[in-house]
Amino acid sequence: MGVLAAERIKLTSTRSPWWCSAIVVVLALGFAALLAWVARTTAGEEGAIDLTVSTATAGISGFGVMVLMIMATLSVTSEYRFGIIRTTFQATPHRDRVILTKAGLIGGYGAVLTTVLVFLAYLLAKLLVGPAAGANLTLSSGEDWREAYGLPVYAFLCILLAVGVGVLVRQSAAAISLVVLWPLLIEGLLGAFGSFGRNVTPFLPFANANHFFSAGPSTANWHWGPWGSLLYFAAFVAIVFGAALITVNQRDA
Repeated sequence: MGVLAAERIKLTSTRSPWWCSAIVVVLALGFAALLAWVARTTAGEEGAIDLTVSTATAGISGFGVMVLMIMATLSVTSEYRFGIIRTTFQATPHRDRVILTKAGLIGGYGAVLTTVLVFLAYLLAKLLVGPAAGANLTLSSGEDWREAYGLPVYAFLCILLAVGVGVLVRQSAAAISLVVLWPLLIEGLLGAFGSFGRNVTPFLPFANANHFFSAGPSTANWHWGPWGSLLYFAAFVAIVFGAALITVNQRDA
């Protein structure tokens, strides 16, 4: 409980979590309002936006979770940068307990925040889009609900992954570059090479996460369903986070 209280104080008394949370809120609601307005104004035209739960929450899945990952990474690398982690480990010699508590606290916060924002974004988009353009924006099927509850699960796992990367890399710039460029650039480039991309995409971690919480069509040659993709991504996160727990006990702080 002492470790939990210490990590809670760190999370609530520094500026970066507050700024990151505010950015996530703005992205979530701003994208929902913008896409709803575009869908309403282009309804019936060629190329009009098909507003669904996945589209309405694009600000969360596309950028909001990324900001939460940056926040989680900084929660570790900033302590290494300023030497605070040494004091923490002196007070709590079980280093893995510190990392587990930090990851669980930030991951739980991120999951709760994204859960609230998913439904706020859905309600805001539903309110602005109108009945005609928003005919497909419903929570009437299992796939629709999976798009809603899948994002908090995705956010939680991504935060665990970001904490693990922060522990392994220790440098803010390098760790943030890795957690940002991997899903946005590297996997996108690998998946863009025709048949090679379709065959390799099912083995990319973030592509599997997207396959779980997004019910849209995919050109990849998937060997398993959405729940299999969730297990694949969770296993990838467990490997990276497990390596971080082992490393933190073996390396000098």
